[in-house]
Amino acid sequence: MMIQHKTVLREEAIRYLGVLSNHHYVDCTLGGGGHTEAILDRNGTKGRVIAFELDADTIVRTKRRLKRFGARLIVVEDNFRSIGRVTEYGMPISGILYDLGTSMDLLKSSGRGFSFLVDEPLDMRFSLSTERTAADLIRTTRESELADLIFRYGEERLSRRIAHAIMQTRTHTSITTTRELVSVIERAVPPSYCRGRIHPATRTFQALRIAVNDELECLSESLEQAMALIERGGRIVVISFHSLEDRIVKQFFRIQKLKKTGIILTKKPITPSREEIEKNPNCRSAKLRALEILTPRP
Repeated sequence: MMIQHKTVLREEAIRYLGVLSNHHYVDCTLGGGGHTEAILDRNGTKGRVIAFELDADTIVRTKRRLKRFGARLIVVEDNFRSIGRVTEYGMPISGILYDLGTSMDLLKSSGRGFSFLVDEPLDMRFSLSTERTAADLIRTTRESELADLIFRYGEERLSRRIAHAIMQTRTHTSITTTRELVSVIERAVPPSYCRGRIHPATRTFQALRIAVNDELECLSESLEQAMALIERGGRIVVISFHSLEDRIVKQFFRIQKLKKTGIILTKKPITPSREEIEKNPNCRSAKLRALEILTPRP
């Protein structure tokens, strides 16, 4: 069954993008197309959106849903770290949007092991062209490196216990499915940890997904390129969902302010309303930050 993906901070994203009629925009994460659709509804009959998406199935579904926009929607099957490709289309760009949340469709319906709630192959690749899966990473990474990875990308305080348990398990059996990995994690942590607010596997799964897809480096590289793509007065809007992403965005925006190449439009991050959280609890950690470009880089 397909899981309905709910667009997070939809109206806030459009407001901070400052969408103008017949101007062109980039949506770095097409996903279910909620933000893309909102932009296309407002940027006039001649305005276009260039949207990046890695998952081929997602592209097919979302293009079908948004077919009424015709050639105004341009979909690029690539990682947004390749955002420089927008120059191929010869259009001035007035704004770039990043929604860094992982689509619920991809999490729960892809069969690639993003969720610990279903038993699937331990893959976690956004794109099948990526060589290394999560199972590969677990099988080949040294214990100390795996512990550091889980701590750094998952902010998991029991990372060393979990990494040690993984190493012990893999000496006599492979860990190739989500259920097998969850079982190892649950045995590694104290019983009280399993009764906490979040599932004990949450942070480890986050860490593996980030590592497999090189997510943080992709974001940093893309933001650097974005500054050279947007015309003066244009905007970058980023919706992040965990502190690692938000830290990168916050620091990048501060640097642009110091260099006088941008104005920060959000002194404090914009967060979902109580009503939106009630309708979509998964959005509770979302933070939106926005930057207006003063001097595009040459």
